[in-house]
Amino acid sequence: MKFDAIIIGGGPGGAVAGLLLAKADWSVAIVEKSRFPRQKVCGEFLSATNLELLSQLGVAGKFSELAGPKVTSVSLFAGETILNSPMPRLESNGETCGRALGRDQLDTILLQHAADSGATIFQPWSATELVRNERGFVCRIIERETQRGGELQARVVIAAHGSWENGNLPTQLQKNSAKPGDLFGFKARFCGSRLPGGAMPLLVFPGGYGGMVYTDGGRTSLSCCVRRDRLEKLRRKNSAASAGETVLAHIKNSCRGAREALADAKLDGAILSVGPIRPGIRQPYQNGIFLVGNAAGEAHPIVAEGISMAMQSSWLLGETLVARGTKNLSPRELDEVGREYTALWKKNFAPRIRAAACFAHLAMRPATANALLPLLKLFPQILTIGARWSGKANQLVPPATPMKMAPT
Repeated sequence: MKFDAIIIGGGPGGAVAGLLLAKADWSVAIVEKSRFPRQKVCGEFLSATNLELLSQLGVAGKFSELAGPKVTSVSLFAGETILNSPMPRLESNGETCGRALGRDQLDTILLQHAADSGATIFQPWSATELVRNERGFVCRIIERETQRGGELQARVVIAAHGSWENGNLPTQLQKNSAKPGDLFGFKARFCGSRLPGGAMPLLVFPGGYGGMVYTDGGRTSLSCCVRRDRLEKLRRKNSAASAGETVLAHIKNSCRGAREALADAKLDGAILSVGPIRPGIRQPYQNGIFLVGNAAGEAHPIVAEGISMAMQSSWLLGETLVARGTKNLSPRELDEVGREYTALWKKNFAPRIRAAACFAHLAMRPATANALLPLLKLFPQILTIGARWSGKANQLVPPATPMKMAPT
């Protein structure tokens, strides 16, 4: 089957890329290995920088209907310390309030809207191989439930498969040997928490960091990262509990704010885990393939910008591709687009990733974190500055900018 573009991964990055290209009259195939709806280890927060993009995508109304309450402040829960500071305002219109929506709902909405806009969805199918030829790429796919195979062909391939899973595709990372500093992610949802309204606290505890936020249905989402060596030490002390239960108990014991917020809360569903995760800057264009979201580069989850970066990097790529005015790009033109997209990606996302790495390393070192607390208590507005550095005030998508459409 021939398409103008093949997108591997149907999460926020892949769905947004497919939606934008389909709206520009490209024939698009999106290959997604999981059935939706499904949960993901994710903080679920979307900052106010995404509101204009959601509007342009045509899903702002649905997002507003389902998402949790507006988040107006950034907080810190570290040991016995609880601090609070306003969320930074957007440079364009002064908006501050992001909101959270579960990945089971957000991903389903975006992928369905991509399908409604004309994208062809292969789900649940896995992309197993990419072969480059004179006509572009052949992508071999397998239906996960029947093992039926197929082939897709396109000149443009976009990798939106994330970075946490190993695979045979040239854009997927290879498995690394275990290291003490490897980070494992956990996520739990609760009903009946006492988290203050409008707050999104950063949780700092020995060997890791996390965050909490009200999401859809009145639930509270807690997501965190823990170093491998700390997790192993905790599990040796309590081998009867699961890894998720052990980490949750560690957070409650270490953070008064989390302990008080979850005092009467009930766990809603299972505690999810994933890892090791792969923060860092990669190459947004590799050997003729475009990468978006975590596949291109991943910020430490401490800044809660993962979904934002996935969607916004796809918008950048979609704008860059559509602006060419043709879907039949030659290899030379693809490389030109790749260089342009790479420069834009690094300008907009590399500073966030570097800032996130700095914050994460400070948070995971108890001695350093404790030394900084007196300064933060004197100047809690440092939290607002940190949120600004993480990208929560930099609106990438211009307000009221219509989609560029390919010439007919």
